[in-house]
Amino acid sequence: MSHASPWWTPHVHGDRRPFLLGRNRIQSALRRFFDERDFIEVDTATLQVSPGNEAHLHAFATQALNHDGSADPFYLHTSPEFACKKLIAAGEKRIACFAHVYRNRERGPLHHPEFTMLEWYRAGETYETLMRDCAEILTLAAQTTGVSQFTFQGRTCDPFAEPERLAVAEAFKRFAKIDLLASIASNGETDRDALASAMVSAGLRVAADDNWADLFSRVLVEKVEPHLGFGRATILDEYPVAEAALARPTARDRRVAERFELYACGVELANAFGELTDAAEQRRRFEMEMTEKARVYGETYPLDEDFLAALAIMPEASGIALGFDRLVMLATGASRIDQVLWAPVAETAS
Repeated sequence: MSHASPWWTPHVHGDRRPFLLGRNRIQSALRRFFDERDFIEVDTATLQVSPGNEAHLHAFATQALNHDGSADPFYLHTSPEFACKKLIAAGEKRIACFAHVYRNRERGPLHHPEFTMLEWYRAGETYETLMRDCAEILTLAAQTTGVSQFTFQGRTCDPFAEPERLAVAEAFKRFAKIDLLASIASNGETDRDALASAMVSAGLRVAADDNWADLFSRVLVEKVEPHLGFGRATILDEYPVAEAALARPTARDRRVAERFELYACGVELANAFGELTDAAEQRRRFEMEMTEKARVYGETYPLDEDFLAALAIMPEASGIALGFDRLVMLATGASRIDQVLWAPVAETAS
């Protein structure tokens, strides 16, 4: 077991308490923010038949026992997204949700097995609207805690400055000298060997069993992300369609999708989509993700057929998931996510 003092000991709690009070103030301010913009706050079930269908997300599994003793599999959700989209399909126009979510295999300064996701959705509105939301929320968090800049591990970001909007392909050119779009066909299909060749030319390592997604992720993590969100926030926009399973393609270029991520101080804060509403295409993408999950991890998660049915009647919408605890960290100056959690998950033996 961990030998660190438990979080509930008075002196440890005393050190954490200013961060926790800051958390509460930011949450209250955000609730006012959404209320003033005619959002309805919703609450979604944690237990779901599918925790999500992204290849590299890991869930906690459980089961529901029936009266006869039989059991049905359930999962703790990794995001309230499926439930929120069902509510958009049901007719809600603007919703926001503070949800406790659960991700396995994740613990560190920026990761916790249970954390709070703030998601909000706008029916009939573009994902560029979410970019404006993000800029206003960064400013609001800083105003609420009375700071002039965000800090993390010695890196700073001005939350009052207009975020930079940077396409993924442009970021690959700028920071890795790689032409990403040269490895993507007009229909969105990816060319592993083309990207591998470009990476070798740029001096990056390539393993024989790496697929295109592995290579993309390596460049993103090693060459792009370390440069994002310094001085001002970065909106990393237009991910390849193959890396945006829940987003629709852009009208300008079918190779890339209406997906952006928000970074500040090198920290990924949010992930946004112009939502895909084609149920057949969504099913195809989920099945591809689960094929990849089976290849890498030897397991899969079921599809939520209820979600796919709802998607068939869901209107055009945009949605975003923001790591609320990470936002609190940056606005309060905390160095670890467990400093901003009122009651962290117990640490298990390593």
